[in-house]
Amino acid sequence: MNLNPFLGGLSTLPLMNNGRSRAITAENPHGEKGKGGMASSELGTSRKGSPCIRDVEPGSTVTLCEIDGPGVIQHIWLTVTDQTEKDCFVLRDLVIRMYWDDEANPSVESPLGDFFCNGFARWCVVNSLPIVVNPTRGFNSYFPMPFHKKAKITIENQHEGTIPALFYQIDYCLYDELPENTAYFHAQWRRQKITNIAEDYIILDHVKGKGQYVGTYLALTTLERYWWGEGEVKMFIDGDDQYPTICGTGTEDYFGGAWSFATQKDGKTVENTFCTPFMGYPYYSKNDDLVHHLYHNDDVPPMRGLYRWHIMDPIRFNEDLKVTIQQIGVSKKGLFERQDDIASVAYWYQTEPHYPFEKLAKKEERWPR
Repeated sequence: MNLNPFLGGLSTLPLMNNGRSRAITAENPHGEKGKGGMASSELGTSRKGSPCIRDVEPGSTVTLCEIDGPGVIQHIWLTVTDQTEKDCFVLRDLVIRMYWDDEANPSVESPLGDFFCNGFARWCVVNSLPIVVNPTRGFNSYFPMPFHKKAKITIENQHEGTIPALFYQIDYCLYDELPENTAYFHAQWRRQKITNIAEDYIILDHVKGKGQYVGTYLALTTLERYWWGEGEVKMFIDGDDQYPTICGTGTEDYFGGAWSFATQKDGKTVENTFCTPFMGYPYYSKNDDLVHHLYHNDDVPPMRGLYRWHIMDPIRFNEDLKVTIQQIGVSKKGLFERQDDIASVAYWYQTEPHYPFEKLAKKEERWPR
């Protein structure tokens, strides 16, 4: 009998294990067996009586789940509005946090949209293996999130207005025990509004322990002209100092593209967006399509969202890890050092305890340009 909860995929679906499937929603907030959908509506008992958390007030934090383990969260689905009458930056104003085994400091902390590869407070379709975003703002995560004692997921509303409805479902399995070598899921958001000349942007730092790096989301706002993507991604592993063990060949190369993602159309160079299971460039825009004003137009600095999942090629570390990316461009005159606006989410697994994250930037400092 297969007792390992992490052997998944089509080929292992016929194999039995000792898991007990549960789900948490607003109608069954504790995931109790045989108590799903008990709330009443005008249609009667168990007829869609309470499908969401209503009226999440400014400054409040709602707990989506608090689960006693051992267990593994297998899937998270949720959706919210992306604007209120107060503003249109809801997806950067809501903060998702995750805590494992009664820890005081979160192992996951990110603006809600960015965690699901929807930066800039704008939603877009994402078709990848661990993160899927479907029309309209159907946010899905398939990252396995194991816990030995407890799992807690919260969302804090730092938006100026009330969020009228928060719909969600968290699917998980309970087990008698997890393998000894089970690591914990982590994700951290960062931003540097103007990068420093010839100084690499830090995607992840201060990781101590043993684990594997599994993904990067990059929300890049270009502040200079010409091609932006010559910067190399570096992985400093287990004591690397001046030079990393792994250094890539360029930004578009790291995200699985080539030759600037570019083709020619009507005499112009056009960057092509795409989504694949492990790499993607799902978002490009230089317009603010949510705001109309009589006295200004809708142009904004070009925004690009890209993801890269190290699922088939996780970056293993035994002591520590640091991940950076250069800001280098190219023009007719050759390579040049750039300054741009970068936000990112790093995704990794590691042993606990983890190094506490830097204080999350205030919401105003998270807003897109």
